[in-house]
Formats: sequence, structure tokens, C-alpha cells
Amino acid sequence: MHHRTVEELMSRDVVRARPDTPFKELVRLLEENDVTAVPVVDELGRPMGVVSEADLLRKSADQADPTGRTPIPHLEAWERAKAEGSRAEELMSAPAVCARPEWTVVEAARLMETQNVKRLPVVDEADRLLGIVSRGDLLRVFLRRDEAIREEITGDVLRRTLGLDPRDVTAEVRDGRVALAGTVEHRSLIPVIEQLCRGVDGVVSVTAQITSRTDGARDTPTGTP
Repeated sequence: MHHRTVEELMSRDVVRARPDTPFKELVRLLEENDVTAVPVVDELGRPMGVVSEADLLRKSADQADPTGRTPIPHLEAWERAKAEGSRAEELMSAPAVCARPEWTVVEAARLMETQNVKRLPVVDEADRLLGIVSRGDLLRVFLRRDEAIREEITGDVLRRTLGLDPRDVTAEVRDGRVALAGTVEHRSLIPVIEQLCRGVDGVVSVTAQITSRTDGARDTPTGTP
């Protein structure tokens, strides 16, 4: 089974800032390159942090409302420091949360979720910036063609990994949803098949109607997101 890696999905042409890049230049970088954040790198090209639109908007939120309709929001000390900052090193979210190019989509997605970030700079063994991967990049695996998913499940999972005859278990795929049907020797193999199919890139859900020969019982249809 081949899982697409961060290296295959990341953007390589990365817009970047230096620690001393001024506020207005940061705004210009975002606008001219149609991006929502830029990594801040040191003189060796290693990410120090990331400046996003949210970081820059703190400066606007900290200003008094000319209409007087909304009060100035309460800011923590670190938020106040960002709102008063004028250079990238003062405005960025740090340290940078980074990924490695060989990571799978699952590894990158879990790190984004646990760290509550929308993108990850991708670095090499020396922590130098190679690219950047966003949530949208990771979601591209779900654009994979149904036929490609079916071929991987049938060829890699069922035949080569599990040694099953293609006539024993069939797989139909529609909009990333996998429907398995057939018969296997042992009931304990059924959850293994389902788990391996869920791990195929582009799979949205798996349902199984599979009979085991050892007890002749047909498992209740299962569904997984």
C-alpha cells in the first residue's frame, strides 16, 4: 500500500519572511501572493515561527472603534505584545510547528489537530525549510478517483497483503465510500480487512457484508467514517 506523503502534497514555492520584515511588508506579502500566512525563517532558512492574518489582525482589533459601538477587547500580555509589534519576529506565532517530508497525511493531520494550526512548514534533517503543507493540501487525497481506490484495495490489500482470491471478497467504491462483500475463512479476518481498507488514501467510509466459513455467520453490516 502506498500512502501519499507530505512531500508529495506540499507547496514547494514558499513565500517567506525574515525576522526583521516590517508589518506593512508582511501584509503586502500575504496580499500579493494570495496566501494567509508566511513562515519566518532565520539566516540559515530554518523556520522560527509563522505570521498569519490572525496575527496581523490583532493590531486592528487593538485600535479604538471610531464609532464607539464596540469596546477594545481584553488581551492577554502575549496578545498585547503582538498587537504592539511592528516586525515579523514580534508578530509571529512561535515556535514553528513543523512536519517532515516523509510523513503521511495522517501524521500531518494529527499534528495540525493537536496543535490547532492550519498549516505546517516542512523541514529537512537540518530543520531548513523545504515547503509548506496546508489543511487544503491534505484534503486533496479525497479527490482520488474511485477506480484508483478500488484497484488498490483489490490488488494491494485483498490480494497481495491478505492473500485473498479476488472472487472471495469484492470491493465497490463510490465517492470514496467502500462497500465490501464476500466470504472469508475466519471471522477474525473481517475487522482486519476493514481496518486496512480504511487506511487507503481517499477512503471516506467502509461498510462490510462479509460471511465467515468457519461459523457460517454473516456479520451485521458495519460502517466507519
